[in-house]
Parts: sequence; C-alpha cells; structure tokens
Amino acid sequence: MIKLRNVSKWYGSFQVLNDCSTSINKGEVVVICGPSGSGKSTLIKTMNALEPFQQGEIVVNGISLHDPKTNLPQLRSRVGMVFQHFELFPHLSVTENLTLAQMKVLGRPAEEAKAHGLKYLERVGLLVQKDKFPGQLSGGQQQRVAIARALSMDPIVMLFDEPTSALDPEMVGEVLDVMVKLANEGMTMCCVTHEMGFARKVGHRVIFMDHGRIIEDCNKTEFFDNPDKRSPRAQEFLSKILAH
Repeated sequence: MIKLRNVSKWYGSFQVLNDCSTSINKGEVVVICGPSGSGKSTLIKTMNALEPFQQGEIVVNGISLHDPKTNLPQLRSRVGMVFQHFELFPHLSVTENLTLAQMKVLGRPAEEAKAHGLKYLERVGLLVQKDKFPGQLSGGQQQRVAIARALSMDPIVMLFDEPTSALDPEMVGEVLDVMVKLANEGMTMCCVTHEMGFARKVGHRVIFMDHGRIIEDCNKTEFFDNPDKRSPRAQEFLSKILAH
C-alpha cells in the first residue's frame, strides 16, 4: 500500500529524515515509535505529501508522490490523516465538519455526504453530538469526530500522528477503542504513538526511529519480547518504557 525508499529530508542544513526505507502492506497496522525529535511525525506526514522530501521516493497505492504530475489533493483524499490537535473547523457543526471535504473534494451531493458522514459518526459513538460545535465537545470526542471525518472520505489507508498525546488520560481509552476496532476490521493503518499498550495489542509491526533514522523495523513480538536482540538505542528505549 505504501512504499518508502531511501527517503531523506532537510530543514535548511538540519537533516530530519535520513535514508528511510520501509513498506506498509494492505491490512497491516504499523506503529512508529521513538524518542521526541526522532522524525516520527515528519515521516508519517511525508506519506501523503504534507511534508515534502528532498531525496528518495514514496509510492502510495501505485502512485508516486515525487512525480510532479501526481494530483496530490486527489491522492490525499484517499489517505485519511488524524492529527494530534484534531484540526476540526471550530465555526462549523460536527455534521458540517464531516460533510465539507466530501462535497468539495469528492463532489458528493449534500444529502449523500451527510448520510455518509453520520454513518461514521455513529460508528465512533457520537451520533447524538451531530449538531454541536467542536468547542462543545471534550478532547476525546473531538478526536473521534476527526477519525469519523477521515473515514467518511473512504480512505484506503489511515495515518495517525500521535492521536492521543493532546488528550487527558481519561479520554485516551475512548480514542484507542475506535482505533482498535478499525484495526480489527482490517483497515491499513500507520500510527505514530507513545501508547505501547496499543502497539502490543493491535500492531503488526513496529518501526523504531532515532535521529531521523529507522533503527528497527520488525514484528511486534520481536520488538517487545526479544529486547536483547534489538539495537542498543532500542534496548535503552524499551528498558525505560517497559519498566513501568
């Protein structure tokens, strides 16, 4: 579904991604973890061209992101993205947030877009909130609306960039429950997260990054259950997070 080959990126003279290569297969759940500043969020944002990259190539569902002829808005409409801070339109109701992109990008008629959006709002357990505005919802509810909005575009893959890190601890579970359900339904997912319980529960593979490099790329059992076989940096990371 997604293939990265030797991807590198710089901010000025600072190299934020260094020769990153990996692939994500259809129906696979891949978790990207690592210390802050390791390039995790930048890597996931290159997967739908929200962040440009200077070297290498990325192919999503057979479409090359580095090809200047590629219609990036059209591609992004098929790659769902859920951000750390929800990114809902505060002046639009929940229903309007769910329908706007469907109408503008996919060209769906208003009633069809509304029906489609409300179907996914019900799926994340928030149909009763359809007429409220984002500011009237909790953080966990806003993030679930953001997931419903991404799903209403019928994406072929879902990207999550630290979707729970801005939430109160009590709200994390309700968002992770939705993500677990998606994973169990076979949605292709790539998720930057610090939630190692989620990674162990539903992840198929773990990518561990440090200083812009992919240090580990292995299945979750190898990563969590055989720490002594991991790189020294990954061992250090695991020793800190698994001790609690």
